[in-house]
Amino acid sequence: MENLTIFGAPLIDEKTIGQIRRCLTGPEDRATLTADAHYGYGHPIGGVVAYKDKISLSGVGFDIACGNKASKTNIKAADVDLERVMDAVFSQIGFGVGRPNPKPIDHPVFDAIAKSDFKPQRKLITLAMQQLGTVGGGNHFVDLFEDESGWLWVGVHFGSRGFGHKTTTGFIARSKGKTFEDHVSEGGMDAAPILFDASASLGQDYLEAIRLAGAYAYAGRDVVVEQVMRILGGKTVFEVHNHHNFLWEEFHFGEKYYVVRKGATPAFPGQLGFIGATMADVSVVVRGVESELNRQGLYSTVHGAGRVMSRTQATGKKRWKNGKVSYLSSGLVDWKTAKKAVKSAGVVLRGGGPDEAPVCYKKLEEVLAFHEGTMEILHFLRPIGVAMAAPDQYDPYKD
Repeated sequence: MENLTIFGAPLIDEKTIGQIRRCLTGPEDRATLTADAHYGYGHPIGGVVAYKDKISLSGVGFDIACGNKASKTNIKAADVDLERVMDAVFSQIGFGVGRPNPKPIDHPVFDAIAKSDFKPQRKLITLAMQQLGTVGGGNHFVDLFEDESGWLWVGVHFGSRGFGHKTTTGFIARSKGKTFEDHVSEGGMDAAPILFDASASLGQDYLEAIRLAGAYAYAGRDVVVEQVMRILGGKTVFEVHNHHNFLWEEFHFGEKYYVVRKGATPAFPGQLGFIGATMADVSVVVRGVESELNRQGLYSTVHGAGRVMSRTQATGKKRWKNGKVSYLSSGLVDWKTAKKAVKSAGVVLRGGGPDEAPVCYKKLEEVLAFHEGTMEILHFLRPIGVAMAAPDQYDPYKD
């Protein structure tokens, strides 16, 4: 049996395909690339690997438990004052890396962090409390959508914030024989994937730590959606929620595996997923179906449209000093023109930057076409309001 399944090979460069092959450690490992795949740090975005006895830090990435949540409201989109709502979303929710929640909250997940079985995470409790309910930078968002029947949806995309990032860098340090608190080089994109023995204490510690980061990410997305619902004066009538940067213990081909999905959505038969597109294109809610193709693809699908232009290409080279940015070269994206196009598409935009312009991404319908037969589309969600961090926000989260 071929141990690598590729969806959408014409859309994926050879460098990315070579990277997923380097993640395989032996004939028992299996892998897939989703059609939105592109090169990543040690492991491609859109890359899924099932290991027999390895725990892959690189396959989870820096933003542990990054994921999507979409909630259908009891409000018709036509009844919403978009300008007012998006102003409130952008002012009442923290966007940008490192920013605390404008209104800190209490949550049961803090008790779990304070009593974490992996004790070094307990020291991250203050950071976790400050950032719960914030969205971060990069491609993370809070969006409003209109579905095919005119109903309003709230969609969010982000992960475990600084809590997850510091957990990852701590385990990178431990992988080099240092302590969790030591500062070490994170390595380049071409570095070999960081793998732990599943039976060793280091691997088990990492599993324990990412489970807690996953609970924190779920809590954060719940909190943000609830905040938007309060702004709207509505309630959730249906929701879809899952990680796309995580590790699961699963059975495939009759065997147990440690499966990492990095920028890939689980799509087991009957499982729902929310897949975001760009700030101007239609997103979807999907459901996995049973098929041999889906089985061969490790029951995984895309998590978004997939980049075709790097952030540096889009914005030009940047230099950060004392939290401020200066541009050393011009990028390929004219942000003023891009914003006009987004506005003409009927989207009320708050924040965002040239590296998130629609031209930086593949078309979602194109990548989904390569996964035909593995899932069914339940809802088409047209964006009508988009909120993201401003372009002058530094984003250290590389995945």
